[in-house]
Parts: sequence; structure tokens; C-alpha cells
Amino acid sequence: MDAADSALMAARAQFAITISFHIVLAALTLGLANFLMVLEGLWLWHGRKIYLDVYLYWLKVFALNVAVGTASGLILEYQFGLNWSRLSTQAGYILGPLMFYEVLAAFFLEAGFLGIMLFGLKKVGPRLHFFATCAVALGSMISAFWILSANSWMQTPAGYIVGTDGRLLAGDWWAIIFNPSFPYRLIHMTLAAFLGTATLVAGVSAWQLLRQPQNPRARLQFSMALWMIAVLMPVQIVVGDLHGQHSLKVQPQKIAAIEGSWERPPEGAGEPLRLFAIPDMTERRNHWEVAIPRIGSLYLRHDLSGTIAALDEFPAKDIPPVPAVFFAFRVMVGLGLLMLGLGLISLVLRWRQRLYAARWMLQSCVLMTPAGMLAMLSGWVVTEVGRQPFTVYGLLRTADSLSPVSRQQVINSTWIILVFYLLIFGIGFLVLLRLLREPPHEDELGPQPTLADETGHPEE
Repeated sequence: MDAADSALMAARAQFAITISFHIVLAALTLGLANFLMVLEGLWLWHGRKIYLDVYLYWLKVFALNVAVGTASGLILEYQFGLNWSRLSTQAGYILGPLMFYEVLAAFFLEAGFLGIMLFGLKKVGPRLHFFATCAVALGSMISAFWILSANSWMQTPAGYIVGTDGRLLAGDWWAIIFNPSFPYRLIHMTLAAFLGTATLVAGVSAWQLLRQPQNPRARLQFSMALWMIAVLMPVQIVVGDLHGQHSLKVQPQKIAAIEGSWERPPEGAGEPLRLFAIPDMTERRNHWEVAIPRIGSLYLRHDLSGTIAALDEFPAKDIPPVPAVFFAFRVMVGLGLLMLGLGLISLVLRWRQRLYAARWMLQSCVLMTPAGMLAMLSGWVVTEVGRQPFTVYGLLRTADSLSPVSRQQVINSTWIILVFYLLIFGIGFLVLLRLLREPPHEDELGPQPTLADETGHPEE
């Protein structure tokens, strides 16, 4: 491996570290903002103070998440400027405006109304405060819109023209923003954020119910989280299938890597479902393969005899790192199926009126607490590593996006980032554990005392 390749691998590793930390916090911001909006809306609608208590409890978690997420976002921007300046040079005319709109939404809606959301209930009243909560939730959705539009354009570039100097310029902004893969990614990622938040809330609530089985507020948040999982997980599976069908058309190398398909099966034999294998990039084959014949064709082609383009049909230089993509996809799908099972079991237990009494269910939810976020991270590995060796798919290679930095420079900055992350995330995690140690109580204070009358109804 020469010096350039060594610096490239170090820069990619640094990006993986920074994005993995930040994306979890960004997804929690999206999921918690909308969860809080629903809770406050239910409080205003029904006038039951239990909703307000749960709202104020998770508002503290939301505030902590935003604080730590802001710090991780600054580090992410720093490493972009340090390591990937050539990406900005080649594609900045397109990516720059998209990122600017994301920042605009974040600052004008999320940051602008966040102070009112955290501290303004006593000052502005319940209805205007609910408007602020809705604005923050809307801001998180708009922020996700622009981020995913930019990322999707890098996966399926459209609407661009190539300038005389080789730079990518905007030709059709509508085609750029609403590029071919954008609708699938937007829905898939939004659902992933909601499901990741739901498994977190369900796991925390289950832990609290194991200690205080009769706590009505812990029961409420546990019930809401499981409803979210039960309803959204089947939708996510359908969206994932549609996303996969589209990727098969526009990124066939990625799908071949996901399937570990090195050679196309004989005509009519169908594509197998490889449950396990150890892909070998050097020998271009799988070791220890365990497969079920034809089942792969069922979800790839929706029949039992169809096949897909295999990895040996593409130039070796255009094939992504197969082992990472292969295993990450199976982790994502496996955790998704576990979440689906959790949602279905919760429906059965509701019907039998044993949702809060079945300790094995509560214990299972505790074990599944990180499942949603781990599945989302695995999905991002499939998305980003599966796009390699390109930064802008088919147009700009990752090696050509790297700044003129040495391996040692990248490693040194990575150590600085890791120390910063260990400090910020360590403190944040300890505070989070302290916040979640006890379930929400009656007259929960939140960041500021609440505004409610003695009957628990919002004051006029």
C-alpha cells in the first residue's frame, strides 16, 4: 500500500468514526422531537397531566442530545474541511447550496425555537409553546430532507453538467434535489430514526417497569414506543424492499456485494439466499457459504428463477469492499426482524392484557434497547461502503476527493477527535444514565417548572 492509499484509508476511517457518532445523535434528535410533539399535542387535546410529565422527562434527554450532537457536528464539519477539500472543489457548486439550506433550517427553526421549547412554557403559555415544539420537530425533518438530498445525489447524481474545468455544476436544481434515490432514502432513514428512538424509549421504559411495575408514566411511554415499533416496522420492510429494487437498477455492484454473488447462477437456477459466508476479495469467492437455493430470487426479482449481475461482471477497480457490505446488511436485516417480532409479540400481549406483566417481554425490550440504532448504523455502512470506490457515484472517485494530507496528519487529527469524543460523549453518557435511572414522576419539572393548574389541565 503506497502513501496515498494509506492516507486515504486513514481519512476514510476518520470519517467512519465521526459520522457513526453524529448520525446516532441526529437520528435521536429527529425521533425525540417528533415524540415530544405527539406527547404535548396529546396533553393539550386530552388535558391529562400524565402526558405532560412524560414530555418534560424526555425533554431533558432531548436537550442533552442536542448539546452533544452540536459538538459532534462541529467535528464532522472539521474533518470534511481537513480531509475532503477536493470533493468541495469538484462538487461544491452542488453540495454547498444543499448543505446551506440544511443549516438554514436548523438555525431558523430548530435553534430559533429550541429555547422556547426548553424554557418557555411558563412564559409563553401552552399553545404557543406547542407551536415551538412543532417548529423544532419540523426543523429536524427539513434538516433531514436536505442532508439526505445531498447524500442521495452523491449516490445517484442527476441534473448536473460538467464544466470546462471538470467541475460538476448545477444544470437542473429540481433534478438534483429530487434525484432518483432520494424518495427511498428519505422515507427509509426517517423510519429508521423513529424506530431507533422507539427501541430506546421501549428499553428504558422496560428497565423502569422492572423496578416500578405500577408506574403509570413508564407504562405510557412503554406502550407508545411498542405501538411505534408494531406499526412502523412492517412499513419499513416494504420501503426497504422498494429501495433495494431501485438500487438493483442504479447500483448493481452494491447489490451484488450485499448478496456476496461472485458468479451469476446458471439460467433458471435462481439466486440463492446466502445466510452466511466469508467473502474473499483476493480469490473472488466465498468461504464457508451457507445458502438456501432460489430464495434470493424471491426478494430480489420477486420470482424463483431470476438472477442479478454478479461481481465478476464488473471491473475489479469498481467493486466495493464486499465483506463489510455483506455482513452489515445481514446485521441490519437480522435486527429488523427481531424488532418486527417484538412489535408482533407486543400486540399479542396487549390482546391478552399482559403487556406490563410479562417480565420476559420487559427483559427482551431492555436487551433490544440499542437494536434500532445499531440497525441504522449497519444500514449506513451498506449505503456508504457499498458506494465505494466512488464519492459521487460514477463521477468522482474517493481517492480523487482526498485533500493533499499525509497519513500521519490524518492519524494525529483522529487521535484528537477520539479524545474529544471520549470526553464529550463520556460526560453525556453519564448524565444520560443519571436522567434515565428513575422513571418520570408526577409533577415532573423538566428543564423548567411546568405551567398547569391543580386539575392537570393546561391553563388558558
